[in-house]
Amino acid sequence: MERMDHLEHLDKHLVDELAQVARETIREEVREQTRKQRRTAVLYASSGALALYAGAALSLAVGLALSLVLPDWAAALITAGVLGVLAYLLRGAARPHGHRSGPDGAGLAAPPVGTPAGGLGMSVPPMPSTPPDVPRQGGAGSDLPNPRV
Repeated sequence: MERMDHLEHLDKHLVDELAQVARETIREEVREQTRKQRRTAVLYASSGALALYAGAALSLAVGLALSLVLPDWAAALITAGVLGVLAYLLRGAARPHGHRSGPDGAGLAAPPVGTPAGGLGMSVPPMPSTPPDVPRQGGAGSDLPNPRV
C-alpha cells in the first residue's frame, strides 16, 4: 500500500513537470512570434510614413508644375481637387463589393439571406416568406377538436 502512495506522488510530480515544460515552451514560442511581428509592424509603419512623404512631395511637384502656366492659387486648387478625387476613388475601392454597381449600371444583388456579414462565421437559415401551413382547428374534415365548444 505504501508503494502505491509513492507512485501517486511520482505521477503528480511528472504531471507538474510536464505542465511546466509545456508552459515554458509556449511562452518562448509566443515571445519569438511577437518579436517577428513587432519587426514586421515597424517596417510597415516606416514604409507608410515614407509613402506619405513621397505623396506630399509628388503633389507639391504637380502644384509647382501647374503654377508655371496658371496662377499659384489655381494650381493649388487643381492639385487639391485631384487629390480629393483620388481619395474618393480609393475609399470606394475599399468598400465591400455589394455596394458597387455592376457592369450594366444596376446594383449587384444582395448576399443571400442568412449569409453573415463579411462572409465569416456560421450562417443562419433563411426566414420563410410565408408562415408554414397550419391546419385549421375544428373545421370540416379536421381531426382536431373545435376550440369554440
